[in-house]
Amino acid sequence: MRFLLVLLLGGALTGCFGRLGESEFRLDGADVENDDFANALYQTTGARMVPGNLIVPVDDGRVFEEEIEAIHQAKTTVHIVTFIWSDGQVSNRIIDALAGRIRAGVRCRIIVDAVGSTDFCKLQRRLELLGCEAYRFRLIPGQDDIARVHRKIIIVDGRVGFTGGFGIDDRWDGDGLHDDPPQWRDSNVMVRGPVVAQMQQAFAENWQEVTGSLLPATSFPQIEEAGPSIAAFVTSVENSVVTKNERLTQLFIASAKKRIWIANAYFLPSQPIQDLLARKAHAGIDVRVLAAGEKTDIRVYLPAQRSRMDKLATAGVHAFEYIPAMMHAKTMLLDDRYFVVGSCNMDPLSLNKMDEGALVVDDPKLAADEQRRLLKDMKNSEERKR
Repeated sequence: MRFLLVLLLGGALTGCFGRLGESEFRLDGADVENDDFANALYQTTGARMVPGNLIVPVDDGRVFEEEIEAIHQAKTTVHIVTFIWSDGQVSNRIIDALAGRIRAGVRCRIIVDAVGSTDFCKLQRRLELLGCEAYRFRLIPGQDDIARVHRKIIIVDGRVGFTGGFGIDDRWDGDGLHDDPPQWRDSNVMVRGPVVAQMQQAFAENWQEVTGSLLPATSFPQIEEAGPSIAAFVTSVENSVVTKNERLTQLFIASAKKRIWIANAYFLPSQPIQDLLARKAHAGIDVRVLAAGEKTDIRVYLPAQRSRMDKLATAGVHAFEYIPAMMHAKTMLLDDRYFVVGSCNMDPLSLNKMDEGALVVDDPKLAADEQRRLLKDMKNSEERKR
């Protein structure tokens, strides 16, 4: 899984984290902080904010309850792309739900990363026997094994979407507060409204790669407004200079006037991101970073992560490590209005090599809710000493 990809980076870990994690791109002009955010987002990532969306947080194990309910209601299609799909109770529940809808004529399309889910073959055959089209992503011999699909997207009928940090695995089926058995803490959302079409496009580009085919036009229905949130879905792919994940992260930090709070499982940001965080803290902005601690699933990351966090702490950044369980979320909160949730980690893999996706939301009420969730997580964390 992810640990295998860390090994594939090659070279000494310290050299790898420095070299691969360095970005030539720096987004730090005063015009960024003072410009309209939607305009800045479009210029930076190409993603347009669209109104009329209903965004519902479905953290931790609740995400599976909502996904399965949505699948039960499917009328035409269920599309899934994920990095991790493991055998277990969660997998069985989702497959059972899919089986019922496939018998009713619903088209099921699934993409699972071949490196993230090395044991998916048996589940793939099971899904295919049910009538589902299931593929493993990037199996070509000699292909760059680090450039994987790390997106986590489920879309039902082209109208209901789910994204976040979840994998289809029993480790995510809990409350994020216990470690025996592991119950990972993660942040996810259910989405209805026009922005789901952007999520469907992200699935479509991965589907086109594995099959050489387009989705039918019916996969992109006209979607009526469903709620008050303005949102965009930012997709990121491998880039030798700068990815949209890096651009989005720098934009969020550079735009901060009051606060920038980040929760990220693997905190190994590029030097430009670190410099931006330190500058904002020096300017009196409330900068906080929350990352996985001793319960992390990749302990080899901890020394480099802690080195970065300790340096940022001396610059005035509040740096926390989550205590109760593995903290796997990938969220950012900007001032009192914007937040991001998706699959984008802040390590060299996600910032440089992986296909990722992030939902950007403009909604003061949801931003306040996200602030409360982050404060709760920080209370269950230990702050690194300055």
